[in-house]
Amino acid sequence: MMTVVTGGSGSGKSAFAEDKIVSFGPAKRIYIATMHPYDEESHKRVARHRKMRAGKGFETVECYTGLKNLDFPENAVVLLECMSNLAANEMFEEKGAGEKTVKAVLEGIKKLSSQVRHLVIVTNEIFSEAASYEGDTIRYQEYLGIINQNIGKMADEVVEVVYGIPIWHKGGKVIENAVE
Repeated sequence: MMTVVTGGSGSGKSAFAEDKIVSFGPAKRIYIATMHPYDEESHKRVARHRKMRAGKGFETVECYTGLKNLDFPENAVVLLECMSNLAANEMFEEKGAGEKTVKAVLEGIKKLSSQVRHLVIVTNEIFSEAASYEGDTIRYQEYLGIINQNIGKMADEVVEVVYGIPIWHKGGKVIENAVE
């Protein structure tokens, strides 16, 4: 089973994704961390996420590029956090896929989802901003958009978290007209 969790910054998507993994019951829980901490702010974010996961039984695997090179046991439940960082790493890091980012990421997701019992992927909703961008940022948005569309199609569930409230767009708790 694959679940994609999306939402804006600070929406509660990470907490929702962690709770989703825990809801699968006893299992080998693996957290794939994709944020390559470069500065003080990113180190603080990593520390905050580690604190959130504390006591939940996660084994952390850092993977900044080359997702398809990872191997996990079939009974594992995996949380990949987050697709936005992985896409940026593949695009811009020296060991990344560069122009082949979309292909590399999707190959990694397909392999990972075929290996494990449950896969939960966190991605960011960056497309509703009114800001105007240029160059590499536009290319990044295009790549992430293609990746998100593809993983959404592959997923059993797609959940958007808004203000801490999960809204199912595919599978799970589909609420007619978004009103309970």
